Parts: sequence; structure tokens; C-alpha cells
Amino acid sequence: MIYLGGEAEVVIGDVVVKRRRVKRYRIREIDEVLRLKRTRTEAKLISLARRLGVPTPIVLDVEEDTIVMERIHGIPVKECMSEEISREIGRLVAKMHNANIVHGDLTPMNMILSNDKIYFVDFGLAFIDNRVEAKGVDVHVYFESLKAGFEDWEKLKKAFIEGYLEVGREEVIRRAEEIEERGRYVEKRLGERG
Repeated sequence: MIYLGGEAEVVIGDVVVKRRRVKRYRIREIDEVLRLKRTRTEAKLISLARRLGVPTPIVLDVEEDTIVMERIHGIPVKECMSEEISREIGRLVAKMHNANIVHGDLTPMNMILSNDKIYFVDFGLAFIDNRVEAKGVDVHVYFESLKAGFEDWEKLKKAFIEGYLEVGREEVIRRAEEIEERGRYVEKRLGERG
């Protein structure tokens, strides 16, 4: 199976091969440096998260703009989401945030349930940041994905918060809620103008 994303081509076979795509709109030398740097960063953050106890694929090889990883056989979390799963996601995200790893794309499509573990995949937008704002945005993205994908999103959000607060900082959850409020304010203001 081959998946073409905005940043990379992913080939899924016995292993997963993720190759960052050339961006023709960039100066060639800059594009090459960015692809190499982002590939190394992604591999390091996948491995760091795993060492923290967050299930991720094992990185088997990294060469230039390509990462070869273990293939995780399982079910996309989007297809099996429950309050229990969302609560565990909250715990795992808090573990990453406690180590200043910001995933950057926390959606149920980037998580796989396998052998009763939730594996986080696609760290292509991940970065290290100790700011509450960055972590709040990470959580906000997850909340928005719940709203967009599940009728019982409020229960799933509550379960995530419960799990997050078991090991994470309350100020991150407060910041995620502030970010949501900012979005509502902007929508309201735009609605008043329209």
C-alpha cells in the first residue's frame, strides 16, 4: 500500500518506509537540508516517546530523507474509539508533554490499537517545546478531531482530560480550553461582520 501525504510518501509492506517528498517550490539546497533535518528529528522523537513508555513503532533505519519502521498491525483508533481508549490517550499524551514532545497532529487517524496498546504514529509534525501554548494547541487539535469525528465527542473529551490529569499539568488543559474560546470569539466576530 502506498500513501501520498503532503510531506511524505509512505509505503506499507512488511515494514513501513516513509520518504519525505521533494518540494519543487523550494530552493533545492534548502529543501534537501529541511528534509534531512525533519527526517532525523521525527526518528529521534519516535524513539524518545517509546523510551518514555508511549507505544510507537520501532525505528529500524534512518537514511537521508527516509525512515524505515516496524509495521504495527491493528485497528485505527478512529474505528474503535471509546471513553476508555480516549482516557488512555490522555495519559500517553501527558507523558509526551511532560518530556516536552509536542506531536503536532494528534488525531485518532494517527493512532493504532494493537494488542490492547495504543500506538502513536506519524510524528512528521512533532517537535520539542516546553511552552504551555504549544501543548495546549496539541490538545486542542485532538479535541477538534473528536468533534469532527464522533457524536459522543463530549464524553470522549472528558475521558481524555481525566487521563491527562492523572500524569499531566492542568494548565495545559486550561490553555486548550482558552484556545477553543479564542476560536469561538473569532467566529462570532466574523459572523457579526458577515
